[in-house]
Amino acid sequence: MDSIRSSQIEIAIQRMSESVFVAMCHKVGTSRLVAMRRDVMDISDTVGNQVSKREKETVMLSGSQGEGFRMEGSDVDMMIWSNDIRVIWDLSQSQYYSPQRNPLILCDCSDSPPGFTLLYLLSPITERDSQILCVKMNNKHYISSSKFKQITCSQSHLNSTPHGPCATRTAGMIEVDHAHCFANDFWPPSASSWIDRCHSWPLSHVVNDIVKHGCHLVAIGHSLGRHEDHEWRISFSLAEQKLVYAMNHCQFLTYGLLKLFLSEIINNGLSDNEKLLCSYHMKTAVFWVIQQKIISHWCPQNLLKCFWVCFKLILKWVYEGVCPNFFIPGNNMFLSKIHGDKQNELFIRLHGLYVEGLSFLLHIPSIRSYIIIFLPIPKLSICTDEQTLNFENEFDRNLYAEIIYDYAIPNSNLDIQGCTTYLHTIEHMISSPLLTQYQFLKLQRLTANVLRGTAFILRMETYTNKNKLRYRVDKMSCHMLKLAAKFGCITDMMYIAMYYYKTLRYIKALSIIEMIKVKLAQPKVMYIGNIYTEMYTEVIGGQSWSTRMRQAVAIDIILQYDIHYINELIPEQQSARQNHNISLYIPPFILLYMLEILCYRHVDTMRVQTALDDLQTLVHYDQGWFIPTLSRDISWQILGICQQVTGNHQAALYSYQQSLRQKPTNNIQTATRMRIQEMMYSL
Repeated sequence: MDSIRSSQIEIAIQRMSESVFVAMCHKVGTSRLVAMRRDVMDISDTVGNQVSKREKETVMLSGSQGEGFRMEGSDVDMMIWSNDIRVIWDLSQSQYYSPQRNPLILCDCSDSPPGFTLLYLLSPITERDSQILCVKMNNKHYISSSKFKQITCSQSHLNSTPHGPCATRTAGMIEVDHAHCFANDFWPPSASSWIDRCHSWPLSHVVNDIVKHGCHLVAIGHSLGRHEDHEWRISFSLAEQKLVYAMNHCQFLTYGLLKLFLSEIINNGLSDNEKLLCSYHMKTAVFWVIQQKIISHWCPQNLLKCFWVCFKLILKWVYEGVCPNFFIPGNNMFLSKIHGDKQNELFIRLHGLYVEGLSFLLHIPSIRSYIIIFLPIPKLSICTDEQTLNFENEFDRNLYAEIIYDYAIPNSNLDIQGCTTYLHTIEHMISSPLLTQYQFLKLQRLTANVLRGTAFILRMETYTNKNKLRYRVDKMSCHMLKLAAKFGCITDMMYIAMYYYKTLRYIKALSIIEMIKVKLAQPKVMYIGNIYTEMYTEVIGGQSWSTRMRQAVAIDIILQYDIHYINELIPEQQSARQNHNISLYIPPFILLYMLEILCYRHVDTMRVQTALDDLQTLVHYDQGWFIPTLSRDISWQILGICQQVTGNHQAALYSYQQSLRQKPTNNIQTATRMRIQEMMYSL
């Protein structure tokens, strides 16, 4: 009888695991979707860093975003380091560098806790740099982590605040962590035991690749160390990203489930100072469980068992007060934060969940509905084959979002030379036979972005009274914008309309606007953020991604702060720049109606009011279909601008006030207040 009951429980857990697997595929993504994200990130990083060689810097997307997660609330982590400065573990390694070309830094771990080091500057340094960056100990100049972080946080283009080893800033509604650091080409001696542990996972070629790329030093010391303000932590972010890439999909989803468990149960409602466990602890637990082969078979039917084993390991660590770093086990990551009463309180809470059993997963809103649906039906067969799960439109949505909004796209501070460098880099890479279809699409989109930026920058930077030269520049700009539209999506034609409006060709601009209207009215169109896909699969299915994007995808119009597209939006771009937003994101229908109103003012004043009524109806009554919630600030603002230019100042004042009441996604409040002040004077 007991064996029958045990078998029934086993089957129920398997069914529950399968349902959670499906839920996690919806929440985190299928293996195909995650692989696509990584492909796109990798090619973006490669292009960006090829171009940034002239700036002698390398940038790497790290953290959850770099690993392939796109869960709501995930911050963006970026590591930035100089390509000129070289860090070594012992003096014998200096033979690989030229001190004349590369300033050398020596790691000194003799007086630091495991996982931390001091950085001794071997190269000569000026008195001024010494005061700004260094601290003198034992007649040697050491680079102070606290001074270094203070400098990076105070840089005007970041306007950031310290957060651990990072400089944190807000871009719209997203927090971006910049970790300025140093790269070390050599594997740390203190992590040599990790290489010896890698018998079965990861595979030898992954181990070799990790060791070959070394590690990084980030600006934060151990809170219990003797030199907390000057120490640096040894970071294995690149190695960890490669390890996450080496996971199978069940292992990756287990890691994702632990992250949800952490954010939606353990840390739910807590301030940053109250949070004791973090995502890094979850990831470390998964690493240890995989490498120690505690679980023999990672598969959808065992997903909850895998989660439970990881959870019990974390519970054990909290009980003992020891969380060993995966690469340097002597580095106890609980030492400075989880001890005493806090440790006891956390253990009691976790143990209460342990006693409750797997049913505590019902407290995770993201997956609760799946468990409730499937738990009472143990005989139900649940499809976990990712090939047959109906996620096709979801995949398309995610692909276009990744292609269009990836953080490595060149956004700002580009000149003609920079645009040319980008185009040469892309031209060199696009012929590679190793490109995946997603990487090719990303390069195509990147080309469109650069061509578009070049067209407007060329117009801005060319000051001449010579008609022939102005004509040539104008012809080049128009050609680049049309070419960019061929590489892009439906709404990329809007940039051509803006250019025609800017150059006083209102009839041509209106003809482009009419073409865009016709294309957007088709039922197959997918708008990123909100989709209407009844005809999408039927009409577009089977065609190339490039064709799908060009014929059936609409996206927000992205205006970079340092390029003047149309004069009417310059105050908003300047406001965004002052608040350290690099772009304005405008819903396509909003900008379409705005351009229509501005053009009709010059060619057919009778039709201005009709276009204004259409815009007003859209802004007042849209339920999130054409205007995403995060775009309502700029939408009300543009309505106000159009009402202002047509002379309805009272309505414009109301619209500006409404703009201030929305979520400040685009950071245009400075411009809004300025326009309100203008309205108050005029009234």
